[in-house]
Amino acid sequence: MTVNDVAPKIDVAAPKHISLKDVMASYVQLTKPTIMLLVVFSGAVALFMEGSLLNEPFKAMMILLAVYLTGGAANALNQYFERDIDAKMARTKSRRPLPQEKITPNQALVFIITIAAVGVLIFGLMFNWLSALLSLGTIIFYGFFYTLWLKPNTPQNIVIGGAAGAMAPIGVWAAITGNVALEAYLLFAIVFFWTPPHFWALAMFCKDDYMKVGLPMMPVVKGDEETLRQIWIYTLVTVATTLALAAVFGGWVYWISSVLLGAFFTKKVWDARENYSKENMRKVFGYSIVYLFALFLALIADSVIFKLTGERAETLARLFY
Repeated sequence: MTVNDVAPKIDVAAPKHISLKDVMASYVQLTKPTIMLLVVFSGAVALFMEGSLLNEPFKAMMILLAVYLTGGAANALNQYFERDIDAKMARTKSRRPLPQEKITPNQALVFIITIAAVGVLIFGLMFNWLSALLSLGTIIFYGFFYTLWLKPNTPQNIVIGGAAGAMAPIGVWAAITGNVALEAYLLFAIVFFWTPPHFWALAMFCKDDYMKVGLPMMPVVKGDEETLRQIWIYTLVTVATTLALAAVFGGWVYWISSVLLGAFFTKKVWDARENYSKENMRKVFGYSIVYLFALFLALIADSVIFKLTGERAETLARLFY
């Protein structure tokens, strides 16, 4: 036996090289871009419904950029604090940049502070400090209060924490007008009540992951039957809220869409409740995304129709009177 046979083996392989493209993609991934697409879209709905910035595309784009930066900072802060948990969960360990070590925690933190500051300053300097404070509050609420206290301690975490993901319409309306109208509160309420059935459907077919890391998600703590009951209740409240907005806003495209989409949503959830399976919960989760996007598209369509018909009426009035 030689010295080489008993000496500890040292791994001399070079560390994996991460390209600049991968690093940049990792920073974007920190913001949870698929979630932020929906958040920005909800902000765009408020922008179209309020209407006064549609003739100022640069300002409109800057508001939506600020929404993305501040919301993305909140999401990135969530990943920063949960990087150890994410490394243990099958759903996240191969999809998020910190568990994959594509960027370091310190790099992530610098990125978070930078985009948060830029987003808040866009709101404050270009629009007003009410919207800046609302966006800063959203970052603190989701990044710290939800991530560090609500999520590890209560199965109601997503109900309360969902307020952060619903804030974009209120922030946009405040940025444009300096106050918040009923329509913005109703948009907030739709996203707020929609979040629990959307997220709990995901949690039901990812329950093993949450059990592994000890997070008290509703299916883990209360079981499948109670979770399905809660999903059903929140779905009914969501649909009722969309109809309340239809009563206030009143566009025919949205009226028809809210009734038909809501009926199909309730049927999907009812079917999943009556015939529970992971596959049916995946369908509920998938449709919930389609549902919200379709509702928002209908609201934008009605806003455009209203603006065009209103401008046409004003033109005719000037011609004939």
